[in-house]
Amino acid sequence: MAYDPNNIFAKILRGELPAHCVYEDEKAFAFLDIMPRSTGHTLVIPKAPARNILDIAPDDLAHVIQVAKKVALAQMGAFGADGITVQQFNETAGGQVVFHLHVHVIPRFEGIELLPPQSKMEAPEILTENAAKLAAALAG
Repeated sequence: MAYDPNNIFAKILRGELPAHCVYEDEKAFAFLDIMPRSTGHTLVIPKAPARNILDIAPDDLAHVIQVAKKVALAQMGAFGADGITVQQFNETAGGQVVFHLHVHVIPRFEGIELLPPQSKMEAPEILTENAAKLAAALAG
């Protein structure tokens, strides 16, 4: 399957759609999921057009994973997380919904289950607050 340059994450990268950005560099972009499964649920995407892990250049994938680790470490402090879940899905049968490679970095808290996927849209003011906390932790 071919990469669709009109997918929602490509539109976010081009500035056509808003996002609560927490980190950006020359090769990656990280932003809060608007339907988080947990407080601070973040998506890390490559800036290079890649449908998923099956077609991304190895260097771009390595960079995305390095950024995912940075985000995970920052989430531990910013949100007082007890752990982190990292997820990445490929193609429809693998659970992928948006066809631009993305890594979910999800803070976990003892005794609190994840919300079901795509179950609750978070309030914009909460996303803004959480993005500021995480961006500050990432900035050091």
